[in-house]
Amino acid sequence: MSNIILIGMPGSGKSTVGVLLAKVLGYLFEDVDLLISRNAGKPLQRILDEDGLDSFLKLEESVGSALEADHTVIATGGSMVLSGRAMKHLKSIGKTVYIDVPFEEIERRVTNIKTRGIAFRAHETLSDVYRERKPLYEHYADVTVKVRQGDTIEDTVEKLINKL
Repeated sequence: MSNIILIGMPGSGKSTVGVLLAKVLGYLFEDVDLLISRNAGKPLQRILDEDGLDSFLKLEESVGSALEADHTVIATGGSMVLSGRAMKHLKSIGKTVYIDVPFEEIERRVTNIKTRGIAFRAHETLSDVYRERKPLYEHYADVTVKVRQGDTIEDTVEKLINKL
């Protein structure tokens, strides 16, 4: 297994789980949101505010489609699954793991939807985003790890390692 690609909703813990998983496995860690930010020279929210959703999604697709890594845990942005091209590439370089967190928990964790750099249309709610993306996460997942209320990051990493 060359790479592990984490997919899931904003607030599902991809970056937090990814860092610990990489440590446990002795892998590198890469956060696609940070790559996008570095690429654009500004934070995700500024990209969305100044350049718009379509520009953000194109940049995300470009970064996701060109990413090369080896023995790396990769935390994608929650909207990466909106790009079939990027997901095809990511699946070709590793195993995709969907961190499946119930909506109620996502809602509890994501309190700053307007400032966090989450890609969504102006009229959409977090619930709309969840309903649109959940089937895509399920479609692209090689492995699904279900996170339950009360699970710690360590619990999630342990479940993930057992599934892999």
